[in-house]
Amino acid sequence: MSPIDRDTLKRLAGKYIWWKTPDEAVDMPERVIAQVMNIGDYADVQQLVHQAGDDVLREVIAHAQAGQFDPRSWAYWHYRLGLARVDHVPPMPERRFA
Repeated sequence: MSPIDRDTLKRLAGKYIWWKTPDEAVDMPERVIAQVMNIGDYADVQQLVHQAGDDVLREVIAHAQAGQFDPRSWAYWHYRLGLARVDHVPPMPERRFA
């Protein structure tokens, strides 16, 4: 899924996925990418954008799970990736209980 090299993913996972080991986290690159998109610092986000590319980031946000993005990041990435017009950001994913 991700064109990001494993060493970069592992470094990002170690910084942003605190509930798993980096080795466990890199098995789900889309989760690492979503976490950096949501709370990453400027340098890490720039590296992510450069290595992954907009198409990968669009895929990650299109398949985001509830709770992976805060409202500010959700809106930012929709605008940044050309997925929404001003004041027309899609609703965030919601948890559904059966």
